[in-house]
Amino acid sequence: MRLTQFWERMNQQFGEGYAESVAKDYVLAELGGRTVERALADGESVKRVWRAVAATFDVPQSLR
Repeated sequence: MRLTQFWERMNQQFGEGYAESVAKDYVLAELGGRTVERALADGESVKRVWRAVAATFDVPQSLR
């Protein structure tokens, strides 16, 4: 998964304005207690980050 695909899915799931807030503000246990933003900055795989988001927020199967 590329970063552009990740943000497309984030925007589809949360809406453009809220997606950025989710990435910046929510700490996810699946990411070792990091936010999406921090995990990506730390070099975490985009695919792993998306899987953590999908699990935490019960993303529909069509976006997984």
